[in-house]
Amino acid sequence: MGAEPTPAIDAPFEPLVRRIAEEATVVDDRILKIDHFLNHRIEPAFMTAMGNALAARLRPFAPTLVLTAEASGIAPALAVALALDLPLVYAKKYAPVVETPALSRIVPSPTKGGETKLAISGRYLQAGMRVALVDDFLANGRTALALAEIVADAGATVVAAGFLVEKIFQHGRGALADLGIPIATLAPVERLEGGRVVMRGE
Repeated sequence: MGAEPTPAIDAPFEPLVRRIAEEATVVDDRILKIDHFLNHRIEPAFMTAMGNALAARLRPFAPTLVLTAEASGIAPALAVALALDLPLVYAKKYAPVVETPALSRIVPSPTKGGETKLAISGRYLQAGMRVALVDDFLANGRTALALAEIVADAGATVVAAGFLVEKIFQHGRGALADLGIPIATLAPVERLEGGRVVMRGE
């Protein structure tokens, strides 16, 4: 038997798309809540399935490291790292203390207000590494962009970025695309309308 074909980088992962359509709570046609299975309560088997699906889209880019930011990015990034058999590094937030030399960025938080500092020890992110960024959501893209800038500061390269859910209407893809970073998403949300989720292509 031959190897499984690689899915298109933007091919939806139907089990996730279906669960969002059936189970998501939409607040003010602005906020999408699926934290009951994604980033507060986590279903390990489903997270593993999503990690495998995202890993299949990222594997062709031959990353050597998976990078995310705490806290909600850790579960999907770990699932992807397991599937790719790669180490995982996560940027620490809040009042991070990391081993020097440290690489960092300040990221404004539109949902929580204020700013967050992301920091990574240079011991774990080094020149020449091929990095896959992974997170649960791509919304405005600020966290992913900050991570990409940290990777560049280290002399490493972001070869691709993968997200479980993309909120297309928040236009986070643009900044990463401007850097030439290929983007994989499992559930592309076109908009939130009338209390329901509208996926791309509906």
